[in-house]
Amino acid sequence: MNLSSLSLTDQRNLVKSREITASELAAACYRQIERLNPTLNAFITVVPPDQLITQGGTQNMPLEGIPLAVKDLYDTKGIRTTAGARFFADNIPQEDAYVVQKIKRAGAQIIGKTNTHEIALGVTNNNPHYGACRNPWDITRTSGGSSGGSAVAVATGMAMAALGTDTGGSIRIPASLCGVVGLKPTYGRVSLRGILPLSWNLDHAGPITRKVEDAALMLQVMGGYDELDPSSVKTLPGDYSSHLKDSMKERKVALAIGSFIEEAEQEVLEAVRNAAQVLETQGVVVTEVNVDFLKEGTLANALMTQADGAAFHYERLKEHPDWFGADVRQRLETGAAFTSSEYSLARRTQAEVKRRCELLLNLYDVLILPTTPIPAPVLEGENAIERARQLTHFTAPFNLTGLPALTVPCGFTKEGLPIGLQIVSRAWNEAGVLRTGYAFQQATNWHTQKCPA
Repeated sequence: MNLSSLSLTDQRNLVKSREITASELAAACYRQIERLNPTLNAFITVVPPDQLITQGGTQNMPLEGIPLAVKDLYDTKGIRTTAGARFFADNIPQEDAYVVQKIKRAGAQIIGKTNTHEIALGVTNNNPHYGACRNPWDITRTSGGSSGGSAVAVATGMAMAALGTDTGGSIRIPASLCGVVGLKPTYGRVSLRGILPLSWNLDHAGPITRKVEDAALMLQVMGGYDELDPSSVKTLPGDYSSHLKDSMKERKVALAIGSFIEEAEQEVLEAVRNAAQVLETQGVVVTEVNVDFLKEGTLANALMTQADGAAFHYERLKEHPDWFGADVRQRLETGAAFTSSEYSLARRTQAEVKRRCELLLNLYDVLILPTTPIPAPVLEGENAIERARQLTHFTAPFNLTGLPALTVPCGFTKEGLPIGLQIVSRAWNEAGVLRTGYAFQQATNWHTQKCPA
């Protein structure tokens, strides 16, 4: 039985029916870790099998026995949490992040802490302190970041699902480049307490999974109000799984076009256009919509991310600038140099782009566009950094606006690299993006492709 090809619900049901045990699920992951992690470097810390903890014995545990990987930005009680940085190399938290508490109560087993771009400020996951995380489709290429280790772990069966964070695309980018599913919920849907901040204004927490239904299940567990987190918003509990199979007939989908979108490579644009045609076969009404206004959102997000990061790491940058990797130090120094006027203008852009997205999504159920404009670029060599900078073009505006955004596999390049379709909707409509992603997934087989690793 190929356990990684099953949904989380299927895996949980097998554990509940005692057809397999939680230990067998974990053993399958450990075999993959032992075989692949030396090359792919998805994990900074692996929890030894004899220290694996699960909350067994209670009813209605939606993640009972499921081995999950956790990005090394989330506090984990008794397990080293480095944030991919030298500063926290020996940091062992005394308590779990709020979301980690929730997944434990739901029955999940934490199998390890995944590699991240240093302090999450980058999208290559070429970490100078803990080593580069490599793409399982081509180990000369980036996994994407900053949740790269989480995406690689899921894509290769080293974990059945994983937690990530997303400030400018850090869940969706690696999920897209590694051929898996990544969900950034609405800002305020998932608590950030106990997760090392990069930007208090732009950070989001969410899941990376193999299938859309798994992302729905993970969000069901992860979401919810946390009164101790000032970014958390009190809303009605979402029901993300029961509406996955609702009809798509006559739903309105906006297909993003314009000079901003045309910056993507032709293979990527073609895959997204094909995805729109797949949705049309299900009765969806697709309308082309110019979204050139999103470009200003991408630029504002980059400025705010660097400035906010510089604020949070002010003392560390002042006392030990040499402890940061060169690329991260440069970004922090750039962020510290922005003026208050520049930051204020970025915040104004945030308000304007948010309103334009609201007006657009009053007319359409979802917006679809590429997740990244290019497939996974090479990790090293000429133009590697320049190419990597393009990866946030289409993801960053939806951190700025706080809107829910999902990436699902929608094709491959001629070189065999995954391409992602990004699905965005109005605030709090995670059910809508998941339903659209599920409909597309069920009509295609891109999510069933196995990486060569």
